[in-house]
Amino acid sequence: MDDARAGRRPGPPLLGRDADLQVVHAFVETSTRCGGAMLLSGEPGVGKSALVDAAAERAETIGARVLRMSGSDHGTVVGRPGLHQLLAPLQNEFARLPDAVSTGLSAVLGSADGPAPGPLIVANATLQLLRRAAQTQPILVVADDLHLLDRPTADVLAFAARRLTASRVAVLGAHRTGGLSTFGRAGLPEHELGPLSRIWATRLLEAVAPELAPRARARILAEAEGNPLALLELPAVLTSGQRADHQPLPSILPLGAGLQRLFTDRLAGLPRPTRDLLLLVALHGSGELGVPRDAARQAGGLDALAPAERAGLVAVHGSSGRLSFRHPLVRSTVVEGSSAVERRRAHSALAGALTHQPERQAWHLAEATPQPDELVAARLEDSARVSLRHGDVVLAVDGLSRAAQLSPAVADRQRRLDEAAYLAADVAGRLGDLTGVLGDAEGVRAPAGSLSTAVAQAYLLLNTSGDVDAAHDVLVAAIRRHAADHGELGPSFAEALHTLLLICFFGGRSELWVPFDAALSRLGPATPTSLLLAYRTMVRPGATAASVIDRLDAEIGRLGHVVDPITIVRSAMAGFYVDRLSVCRDALLRVLDDGRRGGAVASAIDAAMLLAFDHLGSGEWQRARQYADEGLASCAAHGYELLAWPGRLALALLAAMRGDDGTVRSLTEQMTVWAEPRRVGIVLCYARHARTLAALGRRDFDAAFQEAAGISPPGVVTSHAAHALPVALDLVEAAVRSGRSAQALAHVAAMEDADLPSISPRLALVTAGARAMVTTDATASSLFERAAGLPGADRWPFELARIRLAHGELLHRRRDVTRAREEFRAALGIFDRLGAHPWVVRAASELRSAGETAPPGTLGAAQADVRLTAQELEVAAMAASGLTNKQIGDRLYLSHRTVGAHLYRIFPKLGITSRASLSDALRAARQRPGDG
Repeated sequence: MDDARAGRRPGPPLLGRDADLQVVHAFVETSTRCGGAMLLSGEPGVGKSALVDAAAERAETIGARVLRMSGSDHGTVVGRPGLHQLLAPLQNEFARLPDAVSTGLSAVLGSADGPAPGPLIVANATLQLLRRAAQTQPILVVADDLHLLDRPTADVLAFAARRLTASRVAVLGAHRTGGLSTFGRAGLPEHELGPLSRIWATRLLEAVAPELAPRARARILAEAEGNPLALLELPAVLTSGQRADHQPLPSILPLGAGLQRLFTDRLAGLPRPTRDLLLLVALHGSGELGVPRDAARQAGGLDALAPAERAGLVAVHGSSGRLSFRHPLVRSTVVEGSSAVERRRAHSALAGALTHQPERQAWHLAEATPQPDELVAARLEDSARVSLRHGDVVLAVDGLSRAAQLSPAVADRQRRLDEAAYLAADVAGRLGDLTGVLGDAEGVRAPAGSLSTAVAQAYLLLNTSGDVDAAHDVLVAAIRRHAADHGELGPSFAEALHTLLLICFFGGRSELWVPFDAALSRLGPATPTSLLLAYRTMVRPGATAASVIDRLDAEIGRLGHVVDPITIVRSAMAGFYVDRLSVCRDALLRVLDDGRRGGAVASAIDAAMLLAFDHLGSGEWQRARQYADEGLASCAAHGYELLAWPGRLALALLAAMRGDDGTVRSLTEQMTVWAEPRRVGIVLCYARHARTLAALGRRDFDAAFQEAAGISPPGVVTSHAAHALPVALDLVEAAVRSGRSAQALAHVAAMEDADLPSISPRLALVTAGARAMVTTDATASSLFERAAGLPGADRWPFELARIRLAHGELLHRRRDVTRAREEFRAALGIFDRLGAHPWVVRAASELRSAGETAPPGTLGAAQADVRLTAQELEVAAMAASGLTNKQIGDRLYLSHRTVGAHLYRIFPKLGITSRASLSDALRAARQRPGDG
């Protein structure tokens, strides 16, 4: 029986085989009418047996009789066991043959006395039998595992297969590539079955193992190389934790029974020196033969590879001096077939030959060491840190985990376990590792309050329950103890402060920062640049960001050559509030791509959210939504609730700018309900920010002022509240339009005192725009012009359009109608391109009031389709947001009766009968292609 067929599990094995099926079906339909033969060839496990089964099914569908036979590596080499399989079903046909032929075939089967006839007589008799039987019903002979057929049967079948013209007999044989002898010389047509393409291999794997996480899926696809049997079997041999990317995958994937049968027979026949050398090559992993040759010096060198080459298991490329296994599964079979003692011996030999590669040597020493050994553990820990600097987070986590296993001291073991779990959760997306380490390690807990354990515990609390205060208490206590017990504060102390900074940032309360400030002062000049920059830009941007901008720009400028996802994400986060995300874009995309492949998954979530805000600011709103949605999906898949809130903020801001007040309400209610009981201040600021922007869009300036002032009081660019910067212009505009001139002036002065214009072009734009909004004398127009003309202003289209709209309104009030129209047209064009509907309505309304209609094709012009006047549009939008007639009247300086009259005319124009339908009707009326 076919070894591949024996190991095949139920599933959809013919995915991606449409072209092969067409070839086989065409052969069956043609050859069962006029005779013919064809061979299927392919590597073990590639799906030959499945295709043979499909051919048999098609033959039966069209009314042909199917006769099956297959070779077997367990069959006897004496006699003709394969011929018995073919002839036995046809015994009833013997009577129609001449007596001599019938008697000869009966003798072959052992059902008649007398000697068996010679090979040529048997071959002719078999051919006559098949032709005679096919006269009443077409016949398809399917012969699987031809390479395992006994030689006499193979000779008979080959003889018949070449003589089937006009016989209504078809012969379809399947064999392993390179495995035929008799049929290889028969000159028959052959169809080679190759591996599945990457696309179809992925689809097959998703069909049989949809639960696989990205890293496990990518590894199996690489190991299987399109082999269907491998794709079916490899997921089953992984643990549930490995399938979910919660546990590291082994360097050599284990094989199921079906896969082991593919190559073990050929490996078993190799000499011992050859198997030993193959094991060295397999464990070394690179295919380069220098190190295995040095490690195997006593085993006769590379000459021992010759038998493996002749067996078709490996290929040695003389020009490059490298070895490649015929298939990755051969490498796995070599390792799986060795004993633990043999593997340790091989690892030890490789370590001895790798003195010039200390990181790889450390891994081989670890695999060769069965008992705890601190020297080996320390070397492996050093190797893990090198891997982290090189951007390989998964290898770093695995290295620290293995180093923990080799640690004789409980404290060292726990420290390494905690660090591995923290790194896995913070970067690699394996939050479950923290739960496992902190839950399962109770019996071997490090000394109470150790810094590594506290960092892990605090991170887990923050990212699971969102308990900011508990996480803060745990980590602050450990930091104080560590500072008291250690004269020299090293990298572990700085890493703990990175985590504490994150906790304080999300807490969003000034009192949380007091112990952080004290701990940071202990580091002094030894403070890492990344920690200092994050503190100055994320925590106190209004007060101190300008002093570190040059250092931040230098750090970000180096990201093109950085592969460490931690460094990239931390640099981008430091640049977030000071508008440096655009120059981090390429580096963040690298992190995101790595996470998509199953690498730095948690860092990739951060990268996706940062990219969403970058595209939101630059006006690429569709891309912003895509990145936010991707980040949120990854948060849900990996359990990172805390990291999801920035993504929800991006979506809420997008909804606010587009006038989707229902989505804003839904998202901000989620934020408030989750954050209030946990006292997560930054998420409450997120809710206020989105509500501020939504209120500005519907011209509810009083509500907008109250929300923005809740983030940063007017007249203060609040320290320890970085979110004061994104809402600075919102606060000023809301204050001006709600009659709070003094508060608006005070806040502009605070923005200028904090030197915000020196931080970024966006902050220069909004500060200059805010100053123009609060200016009442003749210089106001020139201030608006100066703001719009600042270098880089067009990089922030939404803010620029708001400033130009405000300038137009000023010019219109001063009766400079011609220039006002220019500003209204410019603002309308930007808002229309972005899809910022509430601001489109405002700009179009102002343009019409200045005596000009919106240009054809704009969203503003599209409103004419529903025949609403500018004031009706404003009334309808406010009513759709939930405002009462009185509230609408107060904002538009109309009586509530006038508002009611407007609605009375609006409803029939929109084809509705109630306020409840207003939102959907307006959305439908403004639908248009494109998203910006």
